[in-house]
Amino acid sequence: MTDRLVEDAPPEVAAPARPRDRSAHNTVVLVVFTAITNLADGVVKMALPLMATTLTSSPGLVAAVSLTLTLPWLLTALHVGVLVDRFDRRKLLWLANFMRLLTLAVLLFVHFSDGITIPLLLIGGAVLGIAEVIALTSAMALTPTAVGPHWRERANAWITGAETVCNEFCGPLVGGLLVAVGSAFALGATAASYVLGTVVLVLLVGRFRVPREANEPRESVSRQIGSGLRYVWNQQLLRLMALVLTVLCSCWGAWLALMPLMATTELGLDAREWGMLLSALGIGGLVGALTVTTVNRLIGRRWALFADLVGTLAMVVTPVLTTELWILAAGAFLGGMGGTLWVVNARTIAQYLVEPEMMGRYSSVARLFSWGAMPIGAGLVGLLAEIFGMRAAFVIFAVAVLITIPPFLRTVTPQVLAAVDEAKRRQIDAAGSTEH
Repeated sequence: MTDRLVEDAPPEVAAPARPRDRSAHNTVVLVVFTAITNLADGVVKMALPLMATTLTSSPGLVAAVSLTLTLPWLLTALHVGVLVDRFDRRKLLWLANFMRLLTLAVLLFVHFSDGITIPLLLIGGAVLGIAEVIALTSAMALTPTAVGPHWRERANAWITGAETVCNEFCGPLVGGLLVAVGSAFALGATAASYVLGTVVLVLLVGRFRVPREANEPRESVSRQIGSGLRYVWNQQLLRLMALVLTVLCSCWGAWLALMPLMATTELGLDAREWGMLLSALGIGGLVGALTVTTVNRLIGRRWALFADLVGTLAMVVTPVLTTELWILAAGAFLGGMGGTLWVVNARTIAQYLVEPEMMGRYSSVARLFSWGAMPIGAGLVGLLAEIFGMRAAFVIFAVAVLITIPPFLRTVTPQVLAAVDEAKRRQIDAAGSTEH
């Protein structure tokens, strides 16, 4: 009888197969894409101003070409954030690369026709700058969809490391070498990099458009911009990070703008020593990207963020206190390392706290406060240096960093970061439940 029941029993229904976690795969794709496109961006930021120097001896016009590559962060970031929340984020990355390729193709064609002019470089720089805004905002908003919560800190560290090394360190160096071969060669190599980056994106697995009900009314662009700004302002931790980042990035803009002159005049450094000092900044950023997970584990996310305040303070104070190259390099190293620790942790925190449908607008606001503050800091330090002198100008920026410490310690508390960890656990649990 028992045998008969066993024979008549329905076959066991196989459990549905779990979808494969593609976090590791997508992380590699995003890191490769970031490295390729940021290297190309770094080359462009070096190549276009150098091309301008062959057309004019006006410092203002050459500076204007450089400005067109960064000014779109102040003028278009908030609108791009709305765009990123409305459309497929991978397709927007393809759109950004198409804009880059079209612009470089036009510049190459005109270059071979001996028709390159300053106005054309200004227009080309503006289009490339807007494309960079679209690309970086889309990539930042896309990351939490492409990478699971347990992989995000590692992914953000690798992506930030790729940005630091390729855009700020290798890009300008490679750009100078390529322009030395020829402007056409530099533009062609950059275009090839963007083509490769476009192909790499095909390997990204997932859906990257925010789900939206068919009958859901869509707000106007201005309303969505307003809702993005209010969203950041109404969340105490996100608001504090944005305001502190404004101060820190203005210090970076000031340091990068004034240090070349101060290093070669008041500090008595030659060109080789200035290059070593600048390299220390990039090396610090790379070390921060490689060690952020270990640093977070040893001292916690709160003090890893605080390290950027200490590092930026060291970066702007050392030129006031000493002319010793090794101390100046140590200050630059701490500034670079602290900056990367902040970027990785701030991105990771936001990806746990911000809803997917707001990531584009949040990313644009965060970039506006950071990248937008750098030219403001550069302009302000020049004005202060004219009035009070270079050392006094850096002292003022150092005081600004010190002012941010009390609100940082009051706001970024262990309890607040425990809530971030709880949001991370909920996302991991939700991701686990969808796999079953």
